[in-house]
Amino acid sequence: MLTFLAGFFFLYGLLHTYVFVRARAALGLGHASTLLLGLFMIIMILAPVIVRFLEKAGLGLAARFLAFVGYTWMGLVFLLVMAFIIVDLCRLALFVFAAVFQKDLSFLINAAGPCFVVPLIVVALVGIYGWFEARAIRIDRIEILTSKISADSSPLRIAQVSDVHLGLIVRQDRLKRILEQVRSASPDLLVSTGDLVDGQMNRLDGLSELLDEVKPRYGKFAVTGNHEFYAGLEQALAFTRRAGFRVLRGEVVVIPGVINVAGVDDSMGPGYAASNKGEEALLSQAANGRFTLFLKHRPDVNAESIGFFDLQLSGHLHDGQLFPFRLIIRLFFPHIAGLTGLPRGSRLYVSRGSGTWGPPMRFLAPPEVTIIDLVHKAP
Repeated sequence: MLTFLAGFFFLYGLLHTYVFVRARAALGLGHASTLLLGLFMIIMILAPVIVRFLEKAGLGLAARFLAFVGYTWMGLVFLLVMAFIIVDLCRLALFVFAAVFQKDLSFLINAAGPCFVVPLIVVALVGIYGWFEARAIRIDRIEILTSKISADSSPLRIAQVSDVHLGLIVRQDRLKRILEQVRSASPDLLVSTGDLVDGQMNRLDGLSELLDEVKPRYGKFAVTGNHEFYAGLEQALAFTRRAGFRVLRGEVVVIPGVINVAGVDDSMGPGYAASNKGEEALLSQAANGRFTLFLKHRPDVNAESIGFFDLQLSGHLHDGQLFPFRLIIRLFFPHIAGLTGLPRGSRLYVSRGSGTWGPPMRFLAPPEVTIIDLVHKAP
């Protein structure tokens, strides 16, 4: 955790330094303006820490306000840096073109002011759009034909929510939108694939009760994500159980004649080794000929587990949440969103997530509630 925080604040500080240098050079800021801009950026860099202290001090309203401002700024800074990089690449291309063809394009190449202001305006517009996109919860549907679901149970409808991140920013209004989509699908089973709560989850009054109102006929199951551990595992588990979920921590539940549901802790959590005694051994407990649903927060697929589950449901990646962050994630995860076929009849589905982490916005990565219909097919 400390290593992650150190790396995060180092990179976050570099992003701010880059924007600060660009702003000062492009806008010709005086000493007073430079000081104010630098002070603002230092506060924004430290905002996640300040929010934590405010929350612990019982200053919930102040914590929520600073969280909204600080995390919105976080998203805008990332997008702004990406926009500056694109502009600089274009300026480099123009410089090469001018050198090769002996053209005077200095009025474009050296236009520091417009090359700062135009990306700033574009990013502001993207941020406004992203705020609305984050609230436009949509249903993504997939259908899986399988002989492991009995004709009597077919179709078996599963609703998946993931990465809701209930906390200071994602509150009742967003949760109600998510649950409206869940209810509209009338699922037989509801699952949460981790990060139901955020790292800052104090004062979630009434939210567990909203979740508890949804009662599918075969129940609700959840697994931990990394943020359950950040929030404090015991209070996160208590909230999830009050919401009506059975939390699977390295165990299999057999719903007789219908389906097997297995789940493990997030692999980065300190309880992973103790609660997950080998996925292959765990999943082999469900070798009864029925469909095995495997809940795992991160979309990591262990080679030895393939063939022991029929469908792994995961989340964690948010499909990047803010494009083009998706392109960076692809360097580390081969499967970041959607349905993927695996060897020996297994499948993986990665949700884009139902809420937001950090910036309360999404860009080209809309939030989803996933509806999976398991339909009987004769062998």
